[in-house]
Amino acid sequence: MNKNVNLLAISYVFGFTAATITVFLGAIIGSQITSIKSLSTLPVALSVVGTAICTILAAKIMSKIGRRLGFIFAALGSSAAALVATFAIYQQNFILFCISNLILGMGMAFTHQYRFAAAESVEKEKAPKAISILMLSGIVAAFLGITSSNYTKNLVSDHLYVGSYLLLAAFTFMPAIFLFFYNNNENPKIDFNNQYNGRRLSEIIFQPRFLQAVTAAAFAYAVMSYLMTATPLSMHVMDKMSLEKTGFVLQIHVAAMFLPSLITGTLIKKFGHSNIIYIGVLFYIVTVILSLFEQTYLNYMVALIFLGLGWNFLFISGTSLVVLTYKEEEKFKAQGINDLIVFTTMALASLSAGIMLSLTSWTTMNLLCIPFLVLIIYSSFRADILSKK
Repeated sequence: MNKNVNLLAISYVFGFTAATITVFLGAIIGSQITSIKSLSTLPVALSVVGTAICTILAAKIMSKIGRRLGFIFAALGSSAAALVATFAIYQQNFILFCISNLILGMGMAFTHQYRFAAAESVEKEKAPKAISILMLSGIVAAFLGITSSNYTKNLVSDHLYVGSYLLLAAFTFMPAIFLFFYNNNENPKIDFNNQYNGRRLSEIIFQPRFLQAVTAAAFAYAVMSYLMTATPLSMHVMDKMSLEKTGFVLQIHVAAMFLPSLITGTLIKKFGHSNIIYIGVLFYIVTVILSLFEQTYLNYMVALIFLGLGWNFLFISGTSLVVLTYKEEEKFKAQGINDLIVFTTMALASLSAGIMLSLTSWTTMNLLCIPFLVLIIYSSFRADILSKK
């Protein structure tokens, strides 16, 4: 892979720790600094909301100033937000902690654009492999973020987790250093709002393959975020499992999310996007089935492994497929609307996680995912049928 892909992969290791640390500690910290337990997952959910509301803006900014400056700007903003979160934890200020997580999520909107930047750095037929290589960096991010934040949680005496977020501020700053050497390979002067800039947005969106791609990616992230957001609260707070066990389950889950990327690109090339999407749905079904049994440490671990595998197959298939549905001059529009749909869906799912867990049970939460899996299958089947006509 070329220089850009390497720089993006290294930067993703540090930038993605914002997501792994937020998921690992956000709900736990929230439960400690608010008396309303149903709001415990709100900081995590707001980070997803931040990503959703900033997707179009992130695409637009980079269409004007280029990816390099856009990524650097986001890294600096995320580092500042982590420092605000540090102060909020120190002061036990739940509202400020929520705001800082919202801003961290906005920074993640730029980080999620790394995958498109990687795909653009190679020929289109190599896009799945480039995206897979980038996703592999997520494994390192998961173990680096979760393990180091656990070790540094007592760094500041009498202020649990302040040290974790000081570390996050350092991590999220690192991409600004590496991506200073990134080479823009697009024309930043493209007018995002120019009516002659490719097809109308509606024409792009209503392509069967675009709908298939965005449905697979959106519900892949929604189901994964919905269950992963609730996992620390369910394991550590409700089922009284240790923070170490909870953290390890999340690490294994994130490893399952990204490790298959070693072969996902090759599998997509050999068997096609739709077949890999169907397998991803099957993995999610296994997760749902496991929720019907007693919730032990081992059960959580196996369920979260299959949740990660399903996400990998669905998200990489959807992302690499959407790259094939637009022209060069349409990419910022198409990528922006794709991420808006994906992360808005994810935000709604994440926002509902804490409420649903407090009102129902882990089993019910899993069963409620089934209709979304049906929609993924339907959109893929429809696209396959229409493409043959």
